[in-house]
Amino acid sequence: MAKNPTYSCSACGSSFTKWSGRCDGCGEWNTITEDAGLSTGPGAKALGAKRGTGVTLTDLRAKETPPPRTQSRMTELDRVLGGGLVPASAILVGGDPGIGKSTLLLQAAAHFAKAGMKTIYVSGEEASAQVRMRAQRLGLDDAPVQLAADTNLRNILTTLEAEAPGLAIIDSIQTMWLDTVDSAPGSVSQVRAAAHELTTFAKRKGISVVLVGHVTKEGQIAGPRVVEHMVDTVLYFEGERGHQFRILRAVKNRFGPADEIGVFEMTGAGLAEVTNPSALFLSERGTPSPGSVVFAGIEGTRPVLCELQALVAPSPHSQARRTVVGWDGGRLAMILAVLEARCGIPFAGLDVYLNVAGGMKINEPAADLAVAAALLSAREDSALPADTVVFGEISLSGALRPAPQTENRLKEAQKLGFTSAIAPKGGKAPGVQGMALNQMSDLTGFVGEVFGAG
Repeated sequence: MAKNPTYSCSACGSSFTKWSGRCDGCGEWNTITEDAGLSTGPGAKALGAKRGTGVTLTDLRAKETPPPRTQSRMTELDRVLGGGLVPASAILVGGDPGIGKSTLLLQAAAHFAKAGMKTIYVSGEEASAQVRMRAQRLGLDDAPVQLAADTNLRNILTTLEAEAPGLAIIDSIQTMWLDTVDSAPGSVSQVRAAAHELTTFAKRKGISVVLVGHVTKEGQIAGPRVVEHMVDTVLYFEGERGHQFRILRAVKNRFGPADEIGVFEMTGAGLAEVTNPSALFLSERGTPSPGSVVFAGIEGTRPVLCELQALVAPSPHSQARRTVVGWDGGRLAMILAVLEARCGIPFAGLDVYLNVAGGMKINEPAADLAVAAALLSAREDSALPADTVVFGEISLSGALRPAPQTENRLKEAQKLGFTSAIAPKGGKAPGVQGMALNQMSDLTGFVGEVFGAG
């Protein structure tokens, strides 16, 4: 069925059902034209001819003041957030079950509440009594944090609107449900709808919202990836159950640098901040042994030193094993291929095991040279000097590419007592007093000079 055309005045915007020569709204002549419509398509789906309200446009020269931030006085948490909590922001915190997400957020809620921010902690997985017991164990029962235990999002938003807190923590997003969505809590539809409602509510009311998300077997936050796009900041809480170290990593942050990390230590009194993570990661390092190499890395804006451990042993199976903990397995295969193709050092018939000590996870390409050094050290049964750090990226041609922030890496290594470093040539490599920098141009030269082969 054909739609009746609509007409509007180009001078004042008045709408009419039929054309006329003179606009009754502004009195102008020959300004009424037929509307073409915003879009074409089926009537039930297309926008049709109806117009909305115009939005305000600005240019790039407009001055914007930085958003005010509230600090929790937890230095590591404030660092990861980019300097503090931004009002009306939505933050998603993910991690394995039992890693310490609820403990961290309860400590953060107590610190923000003691700093004068009205804070509400909503638990969908535990009763309020359980949260109070945890607070008593952590010595936080005197903090003015308000608790609630509910999973109905309509009730939660009604309470938040009435109380108007500065911070609301939702633990967790997988337990929330909307009565308008016909699916079980934790399903893709419920998680997407709940995250959308909470995020838009935070923007409208000026309330900072922290959402807790479970992690799948693949290490990603359960539910659709669109949840990560809705929020302003995505934090991952990492760590191995066998280690006391916990790392809070920012993988997305609209108000600060991404890839920033905060390091915590799990104790009986909760999570304690680690101000010098390099010293903590190297504290368990004993006498240097074959396969042990110290890597000087950069996590966000912070230099971090950690130990890479490699073991190379004859394989009793026809298919040699390649086991990696804390690093990319595909990148390990690439390093092994470059060592064999460019340096003539085969690893066929040998099992290779690589581990990043302390439960640390490394994503930086500058760890390539340290990994190659650990593999060669284990294969040749030759330990590197105890006072040496290694960093640099390896290309497929065997050339060594310089790593950024060389000076920061060297200063951090010097602070912890290291006196020499092996790094690629080129790039900005200013001298650091007290550090001997040995620069290499390719992997073959590195193998020949350090291990006496090539």
